[in-house]
Amino acid sequence: MSKAQKPAISPTREEDFPEWYQQVVRASDMAENAQDVRGCMVIKPWGYGLWEQMQQQLDRMIKDTGHENAYFPLLIPVSYLEKEATHVEGFATECAVVTHHRLELEDGKMVPKGELSEPYVIRPTSETVIGASFARWVESYRDLPLLINQWANVMRWEMRPRMFLRTAEFLWQEGHTAHETEAEALEETAKMQEVYREFLTDHLAIPVIPGEKTERERFPGALQTLTVEAMVGDRKAIQAGTSHFLGQNFSKAAGIEFASRDEGGKAHAWTTSWGVSTRMIGTLIMAHGDDDGVIMPPRVAPSQVVIIPITPKPDSKDAILEACDALAAELKTQSFHGEPLRVRVDKRDVKAKTWEWVKKGAPVRVEIGPRDLENGKVAVCNRTDGPKDKAFLDQAEFVNGLLDRLEGIQQELLKRATALRDDNTKKIESMDELVAFFTPENPKKPEIHGGFALCHWAGSADDEEKLQKDLKITIRCVPGGDEFAEDGKCIVTGAPSSRRVVFAKSY
Repeated sequence: MSKAQKPAISPTREEDFPEWYQQVVRASDMAENAQDVRGCMVIKPWGYGLWEQMQQQLDRMIKDTGHENAYFPLLIPVSYLEKEATHVEGFATECAVVTHHRLELEDGKMVPKGELSEPYVIRPTSETVIGASFARWVESYRDLPLLINQWANVMRWEMRPRMFLRTAEFLWQEGHTAHETEAEALEETAKMQEVYREFLTDHLAIPVIPGEKTERERFPGALQTLTVEAMVGDRKAIQAGTSHFLGQNFSKAAGIEFASRDEGGKAHAWTTSWGVSTRMIGTLIMAHGDDDGVIMPPRVAPSQVVIIPITPKPDSKDAILEACDALAAELKTQSFHGEPLRVRVDKRDVKAKTWEWVKKGAPVRVEIGPRDLENGKVAVCNRTDGPKDKAFLDQAEFVNGLLDRLEGIQQELLKRATALRDDNTKKIESMDELVAFFTPENPKKPEIHGGFALCHWAGSADDEEKLQKDLKITIRCVPGGDEFAEDGKCIVTGAPSSRRVVFAKSY
C-alpha cells in the first residue's frame, strides 16, 4: 500500500476494533469526552446533526402511528421508585441522586446545603413519573388509549463509559402508552418494534433481527421485551431498540385505574414503554465505518453533498466560489426521500479538507477547480468508494444523476451490512462448536471473531448466566419468523426445542 493510500484511522479495525472506534469518533469530530464530568460526552455539531436527522425522521414515524409528544420532569421522587420494587432493583446501582437544593460558600468552597426532605433520582427512565401523570389523566375507558412519546436526556451512572455506546448521560426517546385491554397493549408493543426495524433498515441501512428477550434479559418490571438486534463490524451484537409490554405492573403501582365498560366496574390499564437512544449513532459508526472513518447513510447524513472549492490561484478563487454556490443552490431544489437535499460548500481556508470529509463520512464529495470550471465539469467521489476514486462528470450529468447516486450509496451500505451479518451467522449444534465459535485463535490479541450463533435452546436462566460467565455471550433474542423455527435439541440440556435463538457477544 502506498503512502497516499494509508488508512486515515490508526489502528485499523482488524488491528484493534475498540480503539479504532474511539479514534473514529474523535477523527470525525462527532463527539468528545466531557472534561471533569466523568462518563459524559460533548456531542459536537456533526454528531448532533446526525442525531437531529435521526430524531426528526423517527419522530415523524412515531407520530404517524398516532402518538403525541410531551415532556416530563427530570427529577423523580425516590418514593415513586419504591412503589415498583422489581423496576427499581434493575436500575438502583445506576441512579444518580439529588439530596440538596442549594450551595453556600464556606472557606472558599461551595458546600451543599438545604437537605431535601425527600431525595430525587435523575431519571434513568420515566415509567414511574409518567405513570403518576397517567393516573391523573385517566378516569374512564373513554380516555384510552393514551399514546405519549418523550424526547429527553437520561442518566445512568455508567462505570465503563464509551462515547455514544455507554455514557452516564445520553439522549433518547421513550414512548409510554396505556390501554384498555391486554390485547391492545401487546399489539402496541409489536407495532413499535416494527417501527424500529423499519427505521434502522430503511433509514440507517442497518439490517436487524427482531425477536423477544428471554426472561433473564427483560427490561426490569416488564412481562415481555421485544428487541431489534444489529451486528456491527467486529461481529458483536447491539441492542438497537426495545419495546416493552409492562402488563398491569406499573399501572397498579401508580394507580392508573379507570371506569370500565362494565357499569360500576374499575380496571387497571395495560401499559407499554419503548425507546431508542444515541446508542444508534455508535451502532451506525460500527456498522458502516471503515479504516478511513465514518460512512454516513445519505438518508440521515447532516450534509449529503459537500462541495469543496479548489483554489490554487487567487485570480480564479472568486469564480470558483461563485460556481460552487451556484451548484449548491441548484442541488438544494431537489428532494431525496421527500426532504430537500442537504448541501454544504466548504469555503474554509484550511488544508486537508478532503480528508476531513472522508473521515466525517459525507456521502458525496464534489470538487471544483480551475480546470473543472473551464471544462464545465466536476470531480465526484462517493464515500463508499476509495478516497482517491473520482469521476469527472459534466455538471449537468452530475446534477441529473445525483438522486440515483445517493440511493445507490444507501442501498450499497445496506447490502454490505447484510452480507456482514449473513456471512457471520452460523447454525451451531453442540457446545464444543459453540465454544470454538466464540473463542479467538489468539486470546492475547484483540482479533475479530464470532458472530451470531443460531442455537436450539430450552435451558434455564442459570444456564444462560453460566454461558455469559464462561463465554461472555448472551441470548440476544428469541427471533420470530419461519426461518428460525425447526425442531431440535437444546445445546445445553438436550431437551426438545422448536426454535433457534441468537447467541452473541454484545455491547
